Amino acid sequence: MVQRPTELAAFEFAVLAGLRALQLARGCAPRVPRAEKTAVTAQMEVAEGKIVRQVNGEAGAPVRPTS
Repeated sequence: MVQRPTELAAFEFAVLAGLRALQLARGCAPRVPRAEKTAVTAQMEVAEGKIVRQVNGEAGAPVRPTS
């Protein structure tokens, strides 16, 4: 099982990994050693920080609401 980083919400982790899994299934090169399943490879990439979300055109750490 891949451990989700604490700075990512569970939903955000799942969405990022799902989008990356689609990219990997379409033939993109993995940024970590390939696992048996594409979804696991995608989760490992997100967990290791190799894949980050893009906010307003700038890549960076996840943005948390301040409330």
